[in-house]
Amino acid sequence: MLKIKYFSLIELVIAITILATMAAVATPLYLKHLKTAKITAAKTQIQMLDQALIDYKLDVGEYPDSSSGLQALVENLSQSEKWAGPYLRPAVVPKDPWNREYLYTCPGEHGDFDLESYGADGQPGGTGENADFNNWE
Repeated sequence: MLKIKYFSLIELVIAITILATMAAVATPLYLKHLKTAKITAAKTQIQMLDQALIDYKLDVGEYPDSSSGLQALVENLSQSEKWAGPYLRPAVVPKDPWNREYLYTCPGEHGDFDLESYGADGQPGGTGENADFNNWE
């Protein structure tokens, strides 16, 4: 005859306590890693957009103006015969890791064009995940 052994209440409480402790330790580490990954993604996307804008200028002869914005990298908004895009693969202008549009200004205050994200809080200034990420610093 097959004998079935059940867990006692104390064994279940100990197992749940161990799992809760592990979750309490792992969750903050995971969230810290997630913040770091978003910061890295923002910096990488700004570099990618910066290069796409340079490629656009090499073909067309000038950067897209602020009114056309970054959409000019994936659509021939100026109807220029020199346009050889799309300059992004896939042909979609990415949003920043916090699901906001990148801010593009041409001519820029810090160079030919300014490209930035205000970070997690969406406000100028800040530190850490709330810092501004741009193409001139």
